[in-house]
Amino acid sequence: MSRDFVQSTSRLCSGGRLFPLVVGCLLFLHLFSFAHQRNARSGETRLNTNQRTQFSILERVEEENIQLPQPRKRSARAAKRKPKRPTTFIDEFLDESSPSQLRHVFFPDQRTAVDSRKDNGNDTYYFHPGRIWLDTEGNPIQAHGGGILYDSRTKMYYWYGEYKDGPTYHAHKKGAARVDVIGVSCYSSIDLWTWKNEGIVLAAEEKKETHDLYKLNVLERPKVIHNEKTGKYVMWMHIDDVNYTKASVGVAISNLPTGPFNYLYSKRPHGYDSRDMTLFKDDDGVAYLIYSSEHNKDLHIGPLNEEYIDVTESMRKILIGQHREAPALFKHQGTYYMITSGCTSWSPNEALAHASESIMGPWETIGNPCIGGNKIFRLTTFFAQGTFVVPLTGVPDLFIFMADRWNPADLKDSRYVWLPLTVGRPLDHRPEYSFGLPLWSRVSIYWHKKWRLPYR
Repeated sequence: MSRDFVQSTSRLCSGGRLFPLVVGCLLFLHLFSFAHQRNARSGETRLNTNQRTQFSILERVEEENIQLPQPRKRSARAAKRKPKRPTTFIDEFLDESSPSQLRHVFFPDQRTAVDSRKDNGNDTYYFHPGRIWLDTEGNPIQAHGGGILYDSRTKMYYWYGEYKDGPTYHAHKKGAARVDVIGVSCYSSIDLWTWKNEGIVLAAEEKKETHDLYKLNVLERPKVIHNEKTGKYVMWMHIDDVNYTKASVGVAISNLPTGPFNYLYSKRPHGYDSRDMTLFKDDDGVAYLIYSSEHNKDLHIGPLNEEYIDVTESMRKILIGQHREAPALFKHQGTYYMITSGCTSWSPNEALAHASESIMGPWETIGNPCIGGNKIFRLTTFFAQGTFVVPLTGVPDLFIFMADRWNPADLKDSRYVWLPLTVGRPLDHRPEYSFGLPLWSRVSIYWHKKWRLPYR
């Protein structure tokens, strides 16, 4: 309050006539300020209550009751010649033949597609795991094995992944199902539900057979991070040959999140083979490469250089001998967490969560994070394989677990399984030997047939 204002008020009050008026005005301002603060606190309380309500909805356990179909009748001669083992849910999931009675459960047809262009009524902004997901042009999103970058400069989310819109085939009799390399796709969104196709930001090489990106090679699991120091967007990916013997990482850079990306080179990081991989950028700006190595026996982790275009000499082996792949890292309240998959090719398997106080380890396995569905859903990561965990801007306690539901019969028709992930509840089972390590909070991925993010 200025000296002139105080002196003026004193002169007015000294006359006696204006004193009650001044006091009344001050009292009114005080009451107005008090009421405003009270309303603001009430609004905060209502918002927090709303947050808790929406979180509790996401954390509800939703069960699935799916029954195996009756086994097909076989002749007595056929049964005697080769006894048939009982059919499993995974058999039905992988059954490429049209008579499969559960195929529509795992791969719903076009009629149920998620389409942001339509008036979806109460279904607007809802994720439907396993359904066809259309972009703003009405085409199925092609961004498999991908990851999300939130760019603070454009205030947009960018989804990068493998563009698999081609025929599925086997390169040789014992080869895995594959699609020729087309390139890395990019989609942009402000809400993580409505996605615009930004095109192929790193294209395959059509003719030069010695090039890493030659169409008959392998490009998988692209991830992009932004380097504030250089201003570059840096992409790392798994690069391989058709027989998966090259086992390397590839690096590309761009001036824009929407590309085009300039491919730099490939290498075996730290001199080791590298297959499934991911990137993680820490709060201090240091970025890390995490990759399955030594024929998927171990995971390796190490920091990148300041430009994010190469590894440094520092590296640690983690989860040694556990045969884990598809790593997806995230951080919550100073603790590092990771979701991994087993190694069963296109067949789904059980996810495991791991935790560490230091990103370089030691890492401790804390169990299966999947909740809901049914037992077989939980043991198959909801018939999917993790690829990334998305931290949500402005929602520090909620993440999105991104996974692919692979369709080895038609890889371009593989689906996306996005589910809410939270951290905080006690573990179901305490580790038998903690060796002085902390007792971790539980990582929980909740199954829902449909769900939406809070705070739209």
